[in-house]
Amino acid sequence: MNAKTPDGPFRIGRSETGLGLFATDAIEKGTFIIEYVGPRITNEEVQRRRNTRYLFEINDRWTIDGSPRWNTARYINHSCRPNAEATVSRGRIRIKAIKRIKPGDEITYNYGKNYFETFIKPFGCRCRSCLRKRAKAESL
Repeated sequence: MNAKTPDGPFRIGRSETGLGLFATDAIEKGTFIIEYVGPRITNEEVQRRRNTRYLFEINDRWTIDGSPRWNTARYINHSCRPNAEATVSRGRIRIKAIKRIKPGDEITYNYGKNYFETFIKPFGCRCRSCLRKRAKAESL
């Protein structure tokens, strides 16, 4: 999985939180990176599911199930200080750079408060920013 994927300037690789998506070329601020894709399911179906990871709500009626491995955007990890953002427009989830991303940098976006509170906070955030903050606090 270390090879450059054919659909963008990125590769899937090991990150501090598991697998992640890494830039292989410079990605300029404002550049579209990738679309978060998968089957569209109703929010009623979301409530019936046990595993709610990789689900991205697009409105009060529909959610994208991004769990299929062919959804390369699913490998983008959370960060409290991200370099990309997800925007929802016309039922599509598009990821774009909010700052210049250098080759080798992990592509990240903020998953939002609900996801953070449910899945990340109970175990502690492991994004690069939070890991640095904890290491600095422990060294004092």
